[in-house]
Amino acid sequence: MKITKLETFHVKPRWLFLKIATDEGVIGWGEPVVEGRALTTETAVHELGRTIIGQDPRRIEHLWQCMYRGGFYRGGPVLMSAISGVEQALWDILGRSLNVPVYQLLGGRVRDKIRVYAHMGAKPGEGPKDCIKRMLRETQFTAYKWSPAPAMGYLASKAVIDKMVDDFAEVREAAGPNVDLAIDMHGRATPAISIQVARRLEPYHPLFIEEPVLPGDTLALKRISAATSVPVATGERLFTRWGFQDVIEQEAVAVVQPDLSHCGGIFEARKIAAAAEARSIAVAPHCPLGPICLAASLQFAACTPNFLCQEQVTLGDTYLKTPFVVQAGYIPVPTGPGLGINVDEDKVRAGKHDGTWETPAWYLEDGTRTEW
Repeated sequence: MKITKLETFHVKPRWLFLKIATDEGVIGWGEPVVEGRALTTETAVHELGRTIIGQDPRRIEHLWQCMYRGGFYRGGPVLMSAISGVEQALWDILGRSLNVPVYQLLGGRVRDKIRVYAHMGAKPGEGPKDCIKRMLRETQFTAYKWSPAPAMGYLASKAVIDKMVDDFAEVREAAGPNVDLAIDMHGRATPAISIQVARRLEPYHPLFIEEPVLPGDTLALKRISAATSVPVATGERLFTRWGFQDVIEQEAVAVVQPDLSHCGGIFEARKIAAAAEARSIAVAPHCPLGPICLAASLQFAACTPNFLCQEQVTLGDTYLKTPFVVQAGYIPVPTGPGLGINVDEDKVRAGKHDGTWETPAWYLEDGTRTEW
């Protein structure tokens, strides 16, 4: 079997899909994208085509090493996201060619169903308490995440911190003790702010506090983890096992969050998870992307013992022939071959996007650009 063609599709709202064809008619789908840099990532994907077209798609580790090491410069969001989408598609091809799910090729499933969580999204005029009540009525999720953190500088006023904590307390009261709630600081805060927030959130038992500081500062993560009983999570902006190595070895967090469309793909996430497992660290894959990334993440979750919960923003009703279904907070482990999905290519072509989504720009009151 040989790879014959790579085809990319920009689709609404901000996603990039990849279809890899072979000379035996077996195809695979992946999702290689950097949010806000989809056009750049698409170019990188087709540059990787020079390495993999004509090769056997079943030699996944070999092709991964060729793509990763072959260009001299390694890592970074664009290259690793391009590699991630290609790698997902290669696993899809291998699974389809053998008529088994990807997780069966990675040791088999360790669970029967996969817990997923939703993002809290308030409607206009709706406060956090009303939002969680509505979502609990309308959805089947038992875990939610949202980001109450505003644009912040190096320190924050009492009023800003009070509002974050009070909002979380309201949501906890409305949700009750059986619903898990995670808080996402989105890298907007410094360690000083995040420590204050986390300590005051302790009575409300967050599932975790995500990105309390920007990625790359392991010492800061250790300081925060040591200062609070709230589990700390990070990893959506880290790439490869080498990018996670220090955070895991230093036991700086309780949860790592590799994104399977950024970190290097399914098998790379599995390697990251294995290293985390040895330090009693849980894995909750990041996925604010499309249904192909979610499908890859579910394959990973099915076979990963230290998996915690899976982020998602779509169940695939737009582009999958059979969307995923949440039942009492869980998605059943997929049983179809490869990634376990059938992409509706007609809908993919109809959902064309120009690929120019921009990251929102956030500013402080004095005009200083800050983190989104």
